[in-house]
Amino acid sequence: MKEKVLSVFKEKYGDGGDIRLYFAPGRVNLIGEHTDYNGGHVFPCALTIGTYGAARKREDRKIRFYSMNFRDLGVIETSLDELTPDKKAGWTNYPKGVMWAFRGRGYEMDCGLDVVIYGDIPNGSGLSSSASLEVLTGTMLKDLYGFPVSMVEIAQIGQYSENNFNGCNCGIMDQFASAMGKKDHAIFLDTNTLQYEYAPVKLEDAKIVITNSKVKHSLVDSAYNDRRNECERALADLKKVTDISALGDLTEEAFEAHKDAIQEEVCRKRAKHAVYENQRTIHAEAALKEGNVEQFGKYMNQSHISLRDDYEVSCQEIDVLVDLAWSVPGVIGSRITGGGFGGCTVSIVKNDAVDTFIDTVKKGYKDKCHKTAEFYVVEVGDGAHRLA
Repeated sequence: MKEKVLSVFKEKYGDGGDIRLYFAPGRVNLIGEHTDYNGGHVFPCALTIGTYGAARKREDRKIRFYSMNFRDLGVIETSLDELTPDKKAGWTNYPKGVMWAFRGRGYEMDCGLDVVIYGDIPNGSGLSSSASLEVLTGTMLKDLYGFPVSMVEIAQIGQYSENNFNGCNCGIMDQFASAMGKKDHAIFLDTNTLQYEYAPVKLEDAKIVITNSKVKHSLVDSAYNDRRNECERALADLKKVTDISALGDLTEEAFEAHKDAIQEEVCRKRAKHAVYENQRTIHAEAALKEGNVEQFGKYMNQSHISLRDDYEVSCQEIDVLVDLAWSVPGVIGSRITGGGFGGCTVSIVKNDAVDTFIDTVKKGYKDKCHKTAEFYVVEVGDGAHRLA
């Protein structure tokens, strides 16, 4: 793929000069959904699909973008003097936002650049195509301009730009997983402190299968920000009766003892999910460390039920996919993954059941929802890096 990206770069911008190639992965979250902005734990892993980029510095202040995924848009031109959000700018708002956020930290680009992008993450699937693009941009800037930032800082800059430039109030998980991924490992991350450790994903007799519902979500336009606001209102009520800084500080028992302090029922449901999901994630990581994949799968199933009923971020098509998955012998666990309102499910499926799983879910989904699902048997990959 990198040869194809390089070829398109030369076709659009000409040969010669210091052309550099980069990759940043998408991610799938095994468990720990909507906990990252509630001070809880998450358990994502980077994938081997993601976003490729080729870039070369210019001698003026122009910035030129071209996406192989949106060929009809052609080359989109802007400049270092025009780093402001613009709906007409479309996908380029994500790299522009990262450049803007670097500038806000005092990292000034002394010249523009030409960029070609190609992503093999299905757009709107919930596998973090936007975070992958943000982390890719940060990795480019760090390398091309010599900015002294760590990969953790690149993740933070990506999150900041998405919150404040693109208007989606996301947590840190997606960018962190893309920046800090490690092959064959998931990241057990405390989003409150950014302390993390790598946990081996040892699935000797099973595979991770992602099922794309083909229902696209748009987190900026969805109820994602509403959920965050509801959690913040719940936290404000709880702070009146208990000394906490985030919902992730509570155990299930502490939540049950204080939940009546939450004035609105809908906020109580959202907070219940945030608290219970955080504890589930802690227990699930421990189960995987012990090699108890079956127990891990049970926590995945519980996570989906909570996301469906308490957090209400699922949808009919996703619920059909999960119900079909649960009906297949050899499926260890299955749940919605990502922000919700469409996107993908993630399932752990025993090796000898993968074909049956795909056939059963594909047929059932077509019959019930009149849509065709896509399936990816995925590998766990590395975080963002410059390609040789």
